[in-house]
Amino acid sequence: MPDSRKTIDVLLVEDDPGDVLMTREAFADHKVANRLSVVSDGVSALEFLRKEGEHEGAPTPDLILLDLNLPRMDGREVLEALKADADLRAIPVVVLTTSEAEEDVVRSYSLHANAYVTKPVDFDRFIDVVRQIDEFFVEVVRLPSR
Repeated sequence: MPDSRKTIDVLLVEDDPGDVLMTREAFADHKVANRLSVVSDGVSALEFLRKEGEHEGAPTPDLILLDLNLPRMDGREVLEALKADADLRAIPVVVLTTSEAEEDVVRSYSLHANAYVTKPVDFDRFIDVVRQIDEFFVEVVRLPSR
């Protein structure tokens, strides 16, 4: 039976090379066909989303996986900026972070994050979480068309 899953563009905003590698491996392990772009700080994330500088031809992502603790501009600031931008606010954002702090959860949702997920430390659990995020946003959720 052919796979009828749609392919989406995912932007991972993550500064930890180990977490980037685990996310790439989780996509590969789950045979996720989504296109994954990666930037390592908040300033680069906004440049990517606005197609500025070296990101001039970047795809507009269908989903953003956003770490909170980033250099140059943290994830909270990125989330606030993109949800204030009429051209970007409809892109779903999953905060994917190590922080379990209640204030980060509350602030992320108040800034209109679509979901808040604490990164599992265990690799197998991490793969499972990425798979669940993928399945939800690819197979369950209807994303806005561009």
